[in-house]
Order: sequence, then structure tokens, then C-alpha cells
Amino acid sequence: MREAEVAVTFLPSGKTVYVLPGTTLLEAAAGADIVIDQPCGGSGKCGKCRVNVSGDTCEPTEPEREFFSGEELRAGCRLACQSAVCGPIRVEVPQASLLGEPHKILAGAEETSPADVDPPIRKLYVEMPPPVRGDADADLIRLQKATGPFRADLELLRHLPRRLRECQFRGTAVLADGVLIDFEPGNTEAESYAVAIDVGTTTLVAVLLDLHSGEERAVASRLNPQTRFGDDVLSRILYSQENADGLGEMQEAIGGAVDEMIGELAGQASISRRKIYEATFSGNTTMQQLLCRIDPSPLGRVPFVPATGHAMLVPAAQLGLEIHPRGRAYIMPVIGGFIGGDTVAGILTTGLADGRGPTLLVDIGTNGEIVLWADGKLTAASTAAGPAFEGARISQGMRGCNGAIEKVVVNEKLRINVIGNVPPAGLCGSGLIDTAAELLRHKLLAPNGRLLSRGELPGGVLPDLAERVVAHEDKPAFRIADGTETADGRPILLTQRDVRELQLAAGAIRSGIAILLKRRGVDPAALENVLIAGGFGNFIRRSNARRIGLMPREVERPRILYRGNTALAGAKLTALSQQARRVADQIARRTEHVDLSTDPEFQAAFADAMIFPETE
Repeated sequence: MREAEVAVTFLPSGKTVYVLPGTTLLEAAAGADIVIDQPCGGSGKCGKCRVNVSGDTCEPTEPEREFFSGEELRAGCRLACQSAVCGPIRVEVPQASLLGEPHKILAGAEETSPADVDPPIRKLYVEMPPPVRGDADADLIRLQKATGPFRADLELLRHLPRRLRECQFRGTAVLADGVLIDFEPGNTEAESYAVAIDVGTTTLVAVLLDLHSGEERAVASRLNPQTRFGDDVLSRILYSQENADGLGEMQEAIGGAVDEMIGELAGQASISRRKIYEATFSGNTTMQQLLCRIDPSPLGRVPFVPATGHAMLVPAAQLGLEIHPRGRAYIMPVIGGFIGGDTVAGILTTGLADGRGPTLLVDIGTNGEIVLWADGKLTAASTAAGPAFEGARISQGMRGCNGAIEKVVVNEKLRINVIGNVPPAGLCGSGLIDTAAELLRHKLLAPNGRLLSRGELPGGVLPDLAERVVAHEDKPAFRIADGTETADGRPILLTQRDVRELQLAAGAIRSGIAILLKRRGVDPAALENVLIAGGFGNFIRRSNARRIGLMPREVERPRILYRGNTALAGAKLTALSQQARRVADQIARRTEHVDLSTDPEFQAAFADAMIFPETE
């Protein structure tokens, strides 16, 4: 039977997750979408992941006893990377322990404090003397004297004279990159918002940002509705080519979904959509072009040319977004081919180009992007990992939501962790990796990816694991959960086909890493760090990623660091900082794009990468 899970509540968010006893607080936090800083890779040496716990706490570990006094330990001070969950607890995560402060601009730019942040949207309350004889300046000149120089279009000028007089020449000028987009009655300086959106191939995530304080006010996420047109970008490019209004259908689908999310965010924060002045987007090249209804056909054939490399700034209404009538949409610059704005965002927010030694950034998703920093140069490549990591094309796969088996561990018996502490309904990407890694360790899965039948099992296999080997469509399969404990009464199986899908996904990323390192003459063991990006990447167990060959085995676990959803972090940063936008453009133009499909060694590397490593 499924083991009872333990409730962990995180403060100040108030979010509760359910985990297996023995789970570290660091891993539990990931389940709550909280990314805690761990510069030492979770080895307990840096002390940056400090949290405060109350409830059924475990005994402190040796590293915790070194960092905290007895009084601090009794008060609940713990290291998230060391402290395990023994029973129901509440965990307060200080701001200083969170990874990726949104006000920090990296990747070659000077770091800035919150006070230095310069959002593209600026609001300024002014009080002006009304025109009289002897002071008959034009309305626009009068306003410019109060705010500084700006530009204004004809549409605004048609309304400005009446608005100024209705307000008795007192109100708030709304400026966007030096352009006047509104003049609002009263002092509305504190009511200024933007929405940052991660446009993933499979999922969408949006955050409402308070531009006055830089704080997050609300979060929303959902499945990308374009999945009905195809699981991956190539399928969607093909759909746009083969259907008369295919491009329009896909743009309306994504635009409508984002607009619904904006409405949800505004409702959560109890604000008017009209107070949202900008939406910033980060996604792969195809997703950004589909969002803007730009023909993606050239991306579907050699040499895979994007429509633009620089950032785009367009009226939000043209994308079907209902925000301020003159609100804008900012779309991240792209590097080339399938190396898009999400990769630029990753380089920007991780400070990749600030590293000393060779460093690898890997964004794991439907499209796997890989960036190598070595000898002062950035080199990037993209691999078609496919949607297996998102649960698609897996027989009982699902997204990482309530009911998904997200963790599988084997001690004497197999144990599973289900998101939401509900009966399991399927298997998400992290659970898929865990299962394959455990089956490799216990020799139920051969390095070539073949599941062994019960009669082929070697001696010494744990009885609980041996009993779970079953037949499915005349082929061996592995039962992860029995039908008596699942949501629909059907057992949850890992099938031979599921393993093949995982091999394709992991092999694509592994071979891409190998080709980039070889091109630049970097030995995997020489990598200073491997940074894992992407919303999904935060849930991967590093030891299991190394066991299936997804991450280089030559890189020790402490040097594999989680960086969370860097695509969303980049969209947030560019909403808050004009400097970040300038740096993003510099990154896009300085990064060398490598087309793996033209590399003569790629097919051989991919074939090799399809084989799981023989040992840990």
C-alpha cells in the first residue's frame, strides 16, 4: 500500500505540499515552487539555505550543529539541504534564502539594488498651473516641463486637452520608454503593474508584478492550449503550413489563454486590468513567433532561420491581450534557430557569463537548450528532447500536478510520493526518471533500455521489486502502483515504450552536451558547475539524472545546481529593468549558435547517448 505522506507548509506563501518521510526541506520546497539558494550544491557547507521550522522536526545533522548554536537549533533554525521531514511541520523561508532576487541584473552588467531598478513603465504625479494670459504654453509643452521630455502619438493627443482640464492639470503621467501613454486623474503612482509570462511548449506560467515595489502579487499557470495542434514545435510548424488558418488558430489559442490568465491574476490581486501596462514574454523561438502570429515556416527547414533576433515591442492589443488600451508587449530577443528568448533569459538570470571556469546551463523541457560558457565565450545549441519530461507520450504520463507520482525511491521496498497527497493518477517526468534510475540500479532494466521479464531477473533482486514485474501487451512492464490504490482503479505501469521515450529525451540532451563540450575542447570533469534550468528541472533528483545519463556523470552532485524557471525569471527581470533588456540584447548577439543537425558527429553521439550508463 502507498505510504502515508507528511504535510509541509511553507511561509509566508502558505502553500502546503505532501512528501515522504525523510525528504529534505530543499526538495519539499521545490514541490511548493520555492527555489532555495544552495551555492554549495546541497552539501551543507555554505549555510545559504537557512530556514526556520516548527512542528515535528528531525534531529539536527552535524553540519547544522556546526552552523547554529544550541539556542538557535532549539528555536528551529535548520539548513534546508540537510534537514529532513519527520512529521507535519511549518517552514518559514527568509527572503535571503531564496534564489534569484528579481532585482539583481547579472551576465556582464553591474548588479543593482531594488532602489536602482528602472522599469520601462514610469509613473509621475504632477501638479501644473493651468494656462492663463501670459502663460499660454501648449498642453504638451506644459506637461513636458513637469515630467521631462517625452513623445506622444496622435491618438493620445486627441484626448489629452480634455483630460488635463477635467483633472484641473493635476494627475499622473504614464510613460513607457519615453512615450506618454496616458494621463490619469489623481496620484496613481503606486498603481503600476506588469505581467511576466513564460510561454512554454507544454505549459504557461504568468506572474503579476507590482512595478512600484518590484514584488509579485499573483501567479497563474495552465497547459498551453496549442498542445492540441501538436506536442512539439515541429508539429505546430507543420500545422501552420498544412492548414489555411493554422497560424491564426494557434495565435488565438495562446493569446486567449494568456488573456484569461491576466484576468485571473487581476482578480487575485483585486486590481483593474487597465492598471497593467505591459506584458513581457519569454519562450523558445517558435513559441514567440506563434504568439506574434509570425510565420514559423522557415524554422521548419534548413537552415532554421528566425524572423527576428532582436527583442520586439508591440501593442498588447495586437496579441489579443486586454490590459491598458495603450499597453505593450515585450518579447525577448533570440539567439538563432531554436535558441530563443527562454535561453537568453537563462543566461541573463543565472549570471552564466560571470563564471570563471567552464559552466554548462541546461534547460530541460520539450525543447532542451544547452549553453556552454568557456574561455570567455558563450556557445548554445538546441535538442528536440520531446515531451516525455512533461508526461506526454508516456502511457500513463501526466503533468506535475495533483495526482502525479513525482518521486520514486527504493529502500527495502518501493515508495512513491504523489503530488497533493491524493490517490495516484499517473506518472510525471521526475517520477519517470526516478523509476528508470532505480530499475537500472537494481538490474531490472538493462543499459540498452530493455525491461527484463520476471524469468530474466538476476539473483538478489528485492522481492517487492520482482513482484512488480508484469506483462503488458506481451512485453515486460513494471508496476509502480497497484490498482487498489490509484485514482481510477487501474495499475500505473512503466512500459517498454515509456522507456524508449525516456531514452530519446535523455539521449537528445546528453548528445547535445557531448557535442558542445567536444567542439570547445572541454572535458566534462573540468566543468565548474552544471546549472539546471526550467520549471521541470527543479524537480529532478541529481543522482537519478546522472544515473540515466541525463547529466554528465563526471560532474559531482554538489556541482549540479538548480536554478528554477529561468525563462519566467527573465521575463520578470525585463519587466522591472530597462538595463536588463539592454543586457538581454547583448547576450543574444554575442552567443554563438551551433546547429547540431549539421554536425557530422551528432548521429553517432545520439546513438551512444541512447544507451544508459553501465554504472553510477
